[in-house]
Order: sequence, then C-alpha cells, then structure tokens
Amino acid sequence: MLILSRKVNEKIMIGEEISVSVIEIRGDQVRIGVDAPKTVKVFRREVFDAIRAENKAAAQSAPVFPEFDFGAERRPL
Repeated sequence: MLILSRKVNEKIMIGEEISVSVIEIRGDQVRIGVDAPKTVKVFRREVFDAIRAENKAAAQSAPVFPEFDFGAERRPL
C-alpha cells in the first residue's frame, strides 16, 4: 500500500485520468473529491461490499420464474 501525505487542495493522480483531491480536513474526518471518467465506478468501501454481497446472493439464488429457465427440463402442468 502506498501512503501519501496531502494538504487541503492538493491532489493525487491515479494513472492519467483519475485524480483524488483533499477538499477539507475537519477534526478526524477528511473530505475527498474523486475526478474520474464516467466509465470508472467509484464507491465508498461499505457500498462496494454491499453491492458485491448482493450480486453474489443473486447469482446463487434460484430463478424467480423457473418455468422460463430454458436450460431446465420441462415439467408437466
């Protein structure tokens, strides 16, 4: 892990298209701004983890409409 020190209004560049700016430091909180192309998804870690868990649960669940599961055998009505 790379650890850098920055002051308010200073930036960190990630590649050539992503910049992270220190916007404000107040007590034990730091406000940062991320400038990235729209194709790059940027999430807080807790939101990212929740999305990943939800996607994993959805992938492991049974189809909502099993009669439309075209890979399954047909069952008599």
